[in-house]
Amino acid sequence: MRSTETERISTDPRRARRQERARGIADQAGGSLLGLISKLILLGIVDAIAVYAVIVLASFAEWGVLAIVAAVAILVNWIYFSRRALPAKYLAPGVIFLAVFQIFVLLYTGYIGFTNYGTGHNGSKDQAVAALLNSSLERVPDSPAYPVTVVESDGVLGLLVTTPDGDALVGTEEDPLSAVNASFDGDKAISADGWTSLQFADVLARQNEVTDLSVAFSDDPNDGRISTPDGSSAYRYTSTLDYEGDTLTDTATGVVYHDIGTGAFTADDGTEILPGWKVAVGVDNFVRAVTDDRLAKPLIYVTLWTFAFAFLTVALTFAIGLFLAITFNHKRMRGKKIYRSLLILPYAIPSFLSALVWAGMMNESFGFINQVLLGGASIPWLTDPWLAKASVLIVNIWLGFPYMFLVCTGALQSIPDELQEAATVDGANAWQTFRRIKLPLLLVSIAPLLISSFAFNFNNFNVVYMLTNGGPRDSSAPIPVGHTDILISMVYKIAFTGQTRDYGLASAYTIIIFVIVALISIIAFRRTKSLEELN
Repeated sequence: MRSTETERISTDPRRARRQERARGIADQAGGSLLGLISKLILLGIVDAIAVYAVIVLASFAEWGVLAIVAAVAILVNWIYFSRRALPAKYLAPGVIFLAVFQIFVLLYTGYIGFTNYGTGHNGSKDQAVAALLNSSLERVPDSPAYPVTVVESDGVLGLLVTTPDGDALVGTEEDPLSAVNASFDGDKAISADGWTSLQFADVLARQNEVTDLSVAFSDDPNDGRISTPDGSSAYRYTSTLDYEGDTLTDTATGVVYHDIGTGAFTADDGTEILPGWKVAVGVDNFVRAVTDDRLAKPLIYVTLWTFAFAFLTVALTFAIGLFLAITFNHKRMRGKKIYRSLLILPYAIPSFLSALVWAGMMNESFGFINQVLLGGASIPWLTDPWLAKASVLIVNIWLGFPYMFLVCTGALQSIPDELQEAATVDGANAWQTFRRIKLPLLLVSIAPLLISSFAFNFNNFNVVYMLTNGGPRDSSAPIPVGHTDILISMVYKIAFTGQTRDYGLASAYTIIIFVIVALISIIAFRRTKSLEELN
């Protein structure tokens, strides 16, 4: 009976269609529910990150960036909860990542290029004044000994100070002393509301932190600070520098330093005292980058070497890769797959690791090349300026030719055999066929890759840094630059090495590099377009 009913249902086309439609609706509802849950989870994560970012930015008073983050978060929620913004759902992630990792980085780099940001100029004016006053603190003569208790709140150490008048004050490294409700043991405050008092053993365990702790006596920086040498008694220290308005006076020498708008207090004879603070300097960094006599010489030879390095690398890797592609593209060659696999090994190994291996092999004293291949020779591959340049080129060509070999092989295989056969029938030899047919067609497809390869090698930081670190060092240059440095490695050294780090100048150089590469790419792509029109 059940079998008969099942057969009747299965043979009823209308009922079968209704059942199929019901199953489709159920599957769609289940998929929609799963999609909604996934969307809510992902948007919850995005909103949580946005809220955290807003809190952090508000604590640093970065109101402009805070407004942008809030606006983007609201826009993302509107896009993904709206039923009409379907294209935006696919475009939004890519646009956001482009804005964060490309546009923002470029704009922020440009902004830094118009400031004096660097060693001695990396904070605000208030921070600079506080640092200058703290660096010249001296104990006040006949300063009374203030009974103190070391306290802690949320991981922050503070000093609970008892004044000679019997008042209890508490302060931290960031916050000056202020009145607080406290409990006393005799004439000494031993605990305060909202603070945990450290026991003697805890003070001993954190002795370095306690002795380094310095608390401002009041909101006026000229009132000095309170410090304790032992965690039980504190003394007052005042600065030999007196700050008033936009002037800083050295009370020991009588020299007066003024804020003249350069981001540092400057005496009448031009002497600056550091640290200073970050200020906008307009195009000074860009002008200094190209006109400063001390920077002109290293900039010129580093720029020339950068162009030579990028051009020779692209030209030689393309020539070698094309030659190997033609060789191993011959139909009668046996074992082509094995040879091709061996040739791409340098491309498969991480470049920084390969550069380190080559640096070891090229070592003058115990490198494999000198000791084994050259029988104990002493050739300064990495310490002579010209040999170091040749070494960097050799290693970079070794790393780059497999890529050119792969793309040239693919391009050659895409050229129809009929063209070569037609050229042969017309009487063209192998060289004429290659020069007049294969090479022009090859360049049409390979030219954009050559342009991108040039741009990559123009900023090829890895091989230079890992192999020679830009050396050998040019001792006559005012900036830490070497004979194999290219522009990007020189920028890195200006920004992150040496005793003085000039982020503003480094950012100016970065913008200049960006403009150079952009112009070269535009010109090259226009040339590529003309090649396409010719073919």
